[in-house]
Amino acid sequence: MVDIHKASAQTAHHPRMTVVWSVLSAEIERFAAGTGATLRVLDVGGGSGGFAVPLAELGHDVVVVEPSANALASLRQRAADADVADRVRAVQADADELPDVAEPGSADLVLCHSVLEMVDYPDTALDAIARVCAPGGAVSILVSNRIAAVLGKALSGQFGTALDLLHNIDGVLDGRDTIKRRFETATLTALVGGSGLVTEQVHGVGVVGDLLPASAAQTEASAGEALREFERATASRVPFRDMATNIHLLARNPMR
Repeated sequence: MVDIHKASAQTAHHPRMTVVWSVLSAEIERFAAGTGATLRVLDVGGGSGGFAVPLAELGHDVVVVEPSANALASLRQRAADADVADRVRAVQADADELPDVAEPGSADLVLCHSVLEMVDYPDTALDAIARVCAPGGAVSILVSNRIAAVLGKALSGQFGTALDLLHNIDGVLDGRDTIKRRFETATLTALVGGSGLVTEQVHGVGVVGDLLPASAAQTEASAGEALREFERATASRVPFRDMATNIHLLARNPMR
């Protein structure tokens, strides 16, 4: 399996990202075993390249579709510093413009991390992602978890805010939130299924990291492998999975 620590000294180092990189590493290994070819990766909302550059360092070709010009400038610099500028292409566009900048079936792996919370129409975004994903290709989705947000506010004594999040259908605080919605496992899998993609794996990302007191978090940070091991052990186990800060889902575009 791909060494995630070599793949991304910065991104994979965070205990929460260990779970995501483990899933992606297994998908890369599966693809390599089947074809031995280089992955064509499309990173929707990929920002400054936290995933794109490490994947390029592994030898894959990555296109980052991102609306922020500043983020893309950082991406180009990051790719140049890692000596992978020839394997990373930056495209300035919103998620809903994906059909205009990517050919149908052009990506073996599509990343959609922290995007569906921000777009106006997540179903439209997923439909576009399904079109650009090659038959048999995979889609990696990372979203904010509504249950974790409710629990986090309640544990900090903000019971009124927790109830507001609980009762709001999108799990947001009207006029007080920076995102447009949060998801639960059931709502996310239903949304993904509506696009024609087939959910294969669901993991929780950040089962306890954001709930730990600052002193405990600092202790774990000094022995990060212990926290990473806990995250790996609980990521797919209910109910821990469904209480994590984020939900990570790997879906497959069926062979036609």
